Order: sequence, then C-alpha cells, then structure tokens
Amino acid sequence: QVQMVESGGRLVQAGDSLRLSCAASGLDFSRYAMGWFRQPPRKERGFVAQISWNHHTYYDYSVEGRFTISRNNAENTVFLDMTNLKPEDTAVYFCGASVVAGSEVDSEYEIWGQGTQVTVSS
Repeated sequence: QVQMVESGGRLVQAGDSLRLSCAASGLDFSRYAMGWFRQPPRKERGFVAQISWNHHTYYDYSVEGRFTISRNNAENTVFLDMTNLKPEDTAVYFCGASVVAGSEVDSEYEIWGQGTQVTVSS
C-alpha cells in the first residue's frame, strides 16, 4: 500500500522555525521528485518547494531564503525546514510525489499525504 504521512505541523509564533516531515512507504522513493504544497484557509493549494531525485531544489518565490527542502532516501523521508515564519504561512501543508522534476503543478503529483496544519500567530 502506497502511503505518505506528514507530521510536524503545530501552532507557532511569527519568527519561529518549524520542521515538517513526510514519510513515504510502498513506492520506489528514490525515483520520485518530492514536493511540498500548502493550502491556506479559503484558498487553493499552491506550490511551496520540490526536491528532485538527484537533489535539485525548486522554491516558490514567497518562501525562497526562508524554507529549505531536503530528503533522506535511506529513510524514505522528505523534510521542509521553515524559518522566520509569517502569519501568511498559515496553511495545511501537503507532501506529494511526482515523476516531473521541477513541477509546480499539483496535477503532476501522483501520490499525496493527508496534510499537516501549520498555524502562525502574529
């Protein structure tokens, strides 16, 4: 059974840091690009970052320099390290798996987790 499970979301204050994790199982993890998307309240889900199978990284301009995506292929896990969090970062964060390197389009992601809530208070 293919499964992706996000964790690490919680309530934090503006300026804080937070690490999200996404553990994958049932897929050949090292062959997929792994991405993070987020869905703010009353908005559509949008791209945050992606790391390809050869560790090339891509970021949305809104998080460039504050967020870092990484992966551990031995543990089938992808991480999102978030620093200097802002209230506008409040969202449900999802991880996804894609065969398209650099993809910022959620329809190009084949597998999704259930999401983890990040809330940033001002």
